Amino acid sequence: MPASSPRLAWVLAALSAIGPFAIDTYLPAFPEMARDLGASAVEVQQTLTAYMVTFALMVLWHGALADRFGRRRVLIAATAFFSGASLLCAFAPTIEWLWAGRALQGLCGGAGMVIGRAVIRDLHEGPQAQRLMSRVMMIFGIAPAVAPLFGGYLLVLLGWRSIFVFLALFGLALVVLTWRTLPETLAPADRQPMHPVALARGYGSVLGSRAFLLLAGAVALMFNGFFLYILSAPAFVMTHLGLRAQDFSWLFVPSVAGMMLGSALSGRVAGHWSAARTIGAGFVVMLGAAAAGVAMSLVTLPDPRWLVLPIACYSIGMALAMPSLSIMALDLFPVRRGMASSCQSFLQVGANAAIAGALVPLLWSSTVYLALGMLGFALLSLLAYRSWLARTARP
Repeated sequence: MPASSPRLAWVLAALSAIGPFAIDTYLPAFPEMARDLGASAVEVQQTLTAYMVTFALMVLWHGALADRFGRRRVLIAATAFFSGASLLCAFAPTIEWLWAGRALQGLCGGAGMVIGRAVIRDLHEGPQAQRLMSRVMMIFGIAPAVAPLFGGYLLVLLGWRSIFVFLALFGLALVVLTWRTLPETLAPADRQPMHPVALARGYGSVLGSRAFLLLAGAVALMFNGFFLYILSAPAFVMTHLGLRAQDFSWLFVPSVAGMMLGSALSGRVAGHWSAARTIGAGFVVMLGAAAAGVAMSLVTLPDPRWLVLPIACYSIGMALAMPSLSIMALDLFPVRRGMASSCQSFLQVGANAAIAGALVPLLWSSTVYLALGMLGFALLSLLAYRSWLARTARP
């Protein structure tokens, strides 16, 4: 397949979508899973933590493996492993077995996201890279909208275990798709050794870079503002909005539509706006949306479903800013793009895992708390970005 083929965006987006599907598809099934496995709501919630902790740890290695063995080979192996782990979840007899299956899913669920970014930078730079990154994010944005719809209907028709059977089949289909269509973008001469000393130096260089940490931190923090609602979806949709398990689309469809719109705008302005202008516009939208969310949560609305609007607007600003920030972080390490992408994902998913296990249960009881959490993360992200700007402006 030629590197310029439009199919590349679809392939990379589908591989990246494994992560959202593994998180969002089974959210509507939480109550039934608790009843069937004799587990508490908190124990079921911890299946998210089990997935995300191993996800965060393993994304540190996906990029290094792809730098050593090539992008295509690692993607195929990781996706096949994900399919097998999904079957373990489908047949888990107890909550402990489900924790184990989710942890195994997390070990391979981040490969598509990490390696996909490296593939984009292998092929393109500057505005072309931003356009392809934005296109992948726009297509990828469909996944969180489709996943809970699939999950809700599979739950009603076939029970919660069928959701994990679907994930196994999804992974298997992606193995075939990757094998048949994805080109290898890393030449053998450009591959990096897996020697422990070389790896230690590489990780030390990336994670020891304050500029990288600030840019990657800005991405992670702004995404956390949105991710609060993803992890709180059962409480937000069914308790605060008063909807059913099949109605998760009220949260996900507007939010993902906003993400797709922001990604499309990012691709449209690439080459016309500077990165600073694009990122600044994204922050203006995010902060305005988050402030509106707090205000709307403090008053009595005629219909609580209006609370979804600020989340959708926030996702527009986030998707507008993220491609430029991600490319800027990767460009700091042109020889180790896979490793840099791994470290970026590690910081983002590590932050996600922390809020999944600790912060979300403290906030999901109130729409005001959730809105304040979104505003707080947007402000922290802006602080990280402004710190990076101040650092680069120094003589």
